[in-house]
Amino acid sequence: MDLESGTTHEPVPGMWRVPTNPDLCCIYRVPNCLRQVNPEAYTPQLVIIGPLHHSLKSQALKSRGDVITNTKSMDYLNMEEHKKVYLAEFTRRLEGKKAIDGFRRIIEEDEDIIRASYSESTTWIQSQEFVDMILHDSVFILEFFLRSSVERPEKIGDPLMDKPCLESVIMTDLMLLENQLPYFILEKLFEPIVPILRPNQTFRELIINYFYFKDKIGNNSKFRHLTDLVRLVRVETLPKHDVGEFKHMSRMHNADKLHSRGVKFEAIKEAFSLQVSFDLRNGCLKIPCFVADDHVEITLRNIMALEQCHYPFIAHVCNYVIFLDFLVDTEKDVELLVEKGILTNLLGHNGSVAKMVNNLCLGVADVGSSYVSIASQVMDHYDDSCNKSRAILKRVYCSDLWTGTATVAATCLLLMTLIQTVTSIIQTMK
Repeated sequence: MDLESGTTHEPVPGMWRVPTNPDLCCIYRVPNCLRQVNPEAYTPQLVIIGPLHHSLKSQALKSRGDVITNTKSMDYLNMEEHKKVYLAEFTRRLEGKKAIDGFRRIIEEDEDIIRASYSESTTWIQSQEFVDMILHDSVFILEFFLRSSVERPEKIGDPLMDKPCLESVIMTDLMLLENQLPYFILEKLFEPIVPILRPNQTFRELIINYFYFKDKIGNNSKFRHLTDLVRLVRVETLPKHDVGEFKHMSRMHNADKLHSRGVKFEAIKEAFSLQVSFDLRNGCLKIPCFVADDHVEITLRNIMALEQCHYPFIAHVCNYVIFLDFLVDTEKDVELLVEKGILTNLLGHNGSVAKMVNNLCLGVADVGSSYVSIASQVMDHYDDSCNKSRAILKRVYCSDLWTGTATVAATCLLLMTLIQTVTSIIQTMK
C-alpha cells in the first residue's frame, strides 16, 4: 500500500510476508548486513530451487544469447531445461504419468502451507506456475540424489554426472538458505516412492547418505529443509545438559597470547563437532578440528544466516565461529592452531585463513554465547600469577630442545659448583 496515494501496488519479488507464521516460516532471504560481505556465498551458481531466486530465470531469458558476458544466466536456463529432462526420466522410472499427476495434486493441496514456509510473499507467482515450479524442483532434487548415489565407471550422457565439478556445484547450491524447498513436501511426495526405487532405503536415508551424514544425526531428529539439516548435524554434537547459559562474551585473548601464558591446545577429532571444553587441571583448551577449504565458508555462512533469522537466541554455530574468531587474529594464531591440529589449512596462506575466519562474523548479531563460561575459565587461568610465572620460565628456559638442554646443563653446573664450594668450606673448617 502506497501511504501517500492510497493505492495498492502489484506484489513483487522481495516483499515481506507480514505477519509470518512462526510455526511454518523457515526459509529466509539473507539479511543485507550479511550478504554484502560475500554476496556469492548466498547466490546459486548453477541451479535455482524455490521461489526466492525465481525472478532470476526471467532475467536470464532476457539476456539469452549473450553467452560470453552472462554465463551464469545461461547456466540457469540450461538447468531449467535439464529439470524437464529429469522429470521425463523420473516419469519413466515410475512407468507413466499417473504418479506425476498425483505429485501435482499433493502440491496443489499444500500450496498455501508451502508458500507460508517463505518469509517473503510469493503472491507474485501465479498458482499454476508455482505448482509447476515446486514439482520440477522437487523431482530434480530426488533424481539428482538417485543418480549421484550410483557409482559410474564411465560417462552416461548426463552433464551433471559426467562433470564432477558441476556435481560439486549442485551439491553446494542445494545447501544455500535461499535455495530451499520445505522438507515436509519432499517427504510427503517421495517417502512412499523411494523404497520402491531403492529397496531397503527411505527418502530420509537417501538425503542423509548423500551429504555423508550417516550416523551423524538422530533417527527422530526433525529438520525443516537441507540448510537446517546441515546445521542440525553440528548442533547435535552438543550435549543438551552441558550447554551453558547464553551471555555476551566480551573478553577473550587470541591463541598466541593464551599460549604464551601456558594455555595448552588440543584438537577434538569428531566431525562437525561444536563442543569446546577447558580442563582446569592442566589448562588445556579442547577445540574441534576446523577444516579451512573452499567450501566451508559458504556452508557456515548459510548456516549462520539461518540462525540469525530462525534461531537467533540459540545460535550455536554462530557462537562457535565467534569463539574461533576470538582465537584467530593473525597468521601467528593460525600457525599455532595448525601445529596443534585444530586448524587444517587447505587455502594455502595462513593469512587467508585468518581473513576468512574474521570475515565470517561481520554483520552477525551477538545476542549471547554458550561459550562464556569456558572463556571465563580460560581467562582466569591466563590471569593467574602462578601460571604466568610458570609460562615465562618455560618460554625463557625451555622453549625448545636446545634451550632446555642448555638450561639443564647450566643447572647441573651450578649445583656442582655449589656442592664443590660447600665441600671446600667444610674442609677448611675442619
